[in-house]
Amino acid sequence: MSHRTWWRGLRLAGVVVAALGTLGTALGALSALPGTAAASIRSDRAKVGELEQLIANEGARVQSLVSRYDDVEADMAAIEAQIASTHARLVEDHHAEAEATVRLRQLAIDAYVTAASGTSVTILSSASTTMLEEREVYLGAAGDSVDNAITILQIDQERTAATEGVLRSEQARTASTLRQLASARQAAQAALGTDRAILSHVSANLLALVTAANERREAAEEEEEEQALAAEEAQPPAVAPIPPPPIQAAPGGYANPLRSISDLLPERIDQGVDYSGSGPIYSLGDGLVLSIVNAGWPGGTFIAYQLTDGPANGLVVYAAEDIDPAVQIGEAVTPSTVLGQMYEGPDGIETGWADSSALGLTMAAEYGQFNGSNSTAFGYNFSQLLQSLGAPGGVPQNTPPTGNLPPGWPQW
Repeated sequence: MSHRTWWRGLRLAGVVVAALGTLGTALGALSALPGTAAASIRSDRAKVGELEQLIANEGARVQSLVSRYDDVEADMAAIEAQIASTHARLVEDHHAEAEATVRLRQLAIDAYVTAASGTSVTILSSASTTMLEEREVYLGAAGDSVDNAITILQIDQERTAATEGVLRSEQARTASTLRQLASARQAAQAALGTDRAILSHVSANLLALVTAANERREAAEEEEEEQALAAEEAQPPAVAPIPPPPIQAAPGGYANPLRSISDLLPERIDQGVDYSGSGPIYSLGDGLVLSIVNAGWPGGTFIAYQLTDGPANGLVVYAAEDIDPAVQIGEAVTPSTVLGQMYEGPDGIETGWADSSALGLTMAAEYGQFNGSNSTAFGYNFSQLLQSLGAPGGVPQNTPPTGNLPPGWPQW
């Protein structure tokens, strides 16, 4: 099996996983349908999840077999190199053995011929001492050569036997490795067969699953549209609420500036009166805007306007903290003018009497009545004014309030 086949198996598993992931995403988008449709789609998603896990497991197993195949292939290459080297040494040993055998035979023949040539009576009986000594020397040399040849032959035979043993061991190891490789290939082929079967099964059911989910989604959408249409037909035409007419104060009169605040809740009386809620806050009466911002107040808003009519003519009112201003400095206002939009911030709003400097100072601070958490005489007086106009009064923190009002200050 080639690497191309192995990696094709891996890509096969990856394609199946990707296809199932896409299906899972599609089914996830459809799973928001109500009732039986959603339950059926959740069941389909569970099946897809099982198939994803199965494909992932098979893919991991094929990957493991690919790694094992690479290792065995490397071992095979090393074994083949060793076998080639061993075979070359074996050929050399056989040549050496053959050469030693030839030399041994030649020496034996030479010794025999030399000895046989001297068997005549003359040589044996009448040879001189010198001739006998030469003959002994020659035969001794021949014997040494034979001994050396025999020794070389024995060494070659031992080396040949050892080499053949190594070769047999390598051959046995190669055979074992080949058997392992065959088993691994069979396992890989079985895994790929399983993957192909799963892919075939998923391919056959994929279209059916998506088609069924789409049909359920379309049916649910049609049912929702029909229900919405029926409900719309059964419901009487909606009538837009008519906003209440703005309160018109008589000339020189004042109106409740908090009349349109939603969830209005009075809080403590301090320099002025604190409230929470949201909505438009109006001017208390006719007046002129002196300031709209001051960084020293929470939220940075400090809308101050000087009243130009009524019992508090000339006095300055402030509305501060969690308000988005809707007026400009120098703008003339009336009880119908929205000063700004109160929003549900962390501080709420505070409204009361300010001094005329337009610097963000209150009358309570100007007269030294406020120490950080107490109810002041100016705050208590403004709470009474709001109550007289229909707004809820603030919550006193101490009785009587701290400080006194200047002579001639209006009472409510």
